[in-house]
Amino acid sequence: MPRKIKAPEQELRFTRSGQAPTFWVASAVLAAMAMTLLASAIYREVNPALPHPAWALIPLALATAAARTAWRLTRHAYLILTPLGIEIFPFFRPATTMRLVYWQEIDAAELDADLTLLTLHHNAERSSGLHLSLAPIREDRRELLAKAITARVSGVPHHQPV
Repeated sequence: MPRKIKAPEQELRFTRSGQAPTFWVASAVLAAMAMTLLASAIYREVNPALPHPAWALIPLALATAAARTAWRLTRHAYLILTPLGIEIFPFFRPATTMRLVYWQEIDAAELDADLTLLTLHHNAERSSGLHLSLAPIREDRRELLAKAITARVSGVPHHQPV
């Protein structure tokens, strides 16, 4: 269970907004399919072989689910950097399966060249740690995440408000 943060304004939140465009596009395509099926109802008297308009409910329900998923990916956190450590929220059941990695547990942090994989090492031998995919985070936000984590892990002093 995460501890209460004394200063929530000191958090850096990173969402899965890099995955959201795929779901927004899927939602738009499915909504267009539903509208096409509904529009075909006009010509059903002329051509009875056209599908019944009720078939539009299936792509409409899928479009709603895709839009809801896209909204959730855009709004909810994937990684939160706090004064205590890094909070990691998985895709499924994030409230119950979130993980907090304290800064004291991290010996080193490593990022690959294209900023898609973050490795948090728990020991100096680098035999224990955690791999986090940064693909869900928008590309323009990954550099900020990389700077924040490497600065914190390397021990660079950061500005404390007075």
